[in-house]
Amino acid sequence: MQKEWILIAVKTYPTLSEKYIELVCTAGFREDGSWIRLYPSPFRFLEWDKRYKKYQWIKLEIDKNPKDPRPESFRPRNIDDITPGKIIPTDHNWEQRRQFILSNNTIHTNLNTIIAGAKNNEYSLVIFKPKQIKDFVVQKVDSAWELSRTSAAEAALKQGSLFPENDTSDFKLIPKLPYKFSYRFIDDDDKESTLMIEDWEIGQLYWNCLERYKCEETAANKVKEKYFDDFALSKDIYLFLGTTREWHSRAKNPYVIIGTFHPPYIVQESLF
Repeated sequence: MQKEWILIAVKTYPTLSEKYIELVCTAGFREDGSWIRLYPSPFRFLEWDKRYKKYQWIKLEIDKNPKDPRPESFRPRNIDDITPGKIIPTDHNWEQRRQFILSNNTIHTNLNTIIAGAKNNEYSLVIFKPKQIKDFVVQKVDSAWELSRTSAAEAALKQGSLFPENDTSDFKLIPKLPYKFSYRFIDDDDKESTLMIEDWEIGQLYWNCLERYKCEETAANKVKEKYFDDFALSKDIYLFLGTTREWHSRAKNPYVIIGTFHPPYIVQESLF
């Protein structure tokens, strides 16, 4: 199979894995604008020059993931064999990003439609435009990974067989977020849903705020300021939604928010 160029648009917060130690769900768009999911992706084990950024083109060889029936799911044949490309800039109100991403995809506005699409295995990644985002929900959760997952990941790390070319002696498992962040929104039928946000950026924002303010509650409030006051209320926000493999075809609503697309509103200049 030939290598393909993929524009990275999503990196979820890492989860612990018995086999891969840590895993990041990565998703983006092919050159024709269609969605693609790259999984598994042990992102933090890549060499620094291979650690792709959001809205960066990367070139790599992929094939269909036989263990994942979702239509957009592919796996890197060699995750270390990545050619980094250019990053699409935010110039001119995100003009290039808008043009490529929004012009090449269906912008969904109805929850029942996308849920039916998942259950029929037509798609598992969508761009969703809520009618209104009503709230940003902050929920305190257990701040420690399940012991079984931690033990399995640490055992895999000690074996060192997954990444023999890399020095993992100083590698530390990523901490679990002590909060669950969600958007509460309505669709074009006024159907209300609350979906968890699993984007890596929201996790990193929380840790950055915690380091700065030294208070968990303050850090969580700062995350809300960014994602609600700034993104949801002040930007032209779209939600990147994805299903989980476990619940893809059988959950009442199998989607989670795996990223946000939040360009500034375009102000039309008056002709008079």
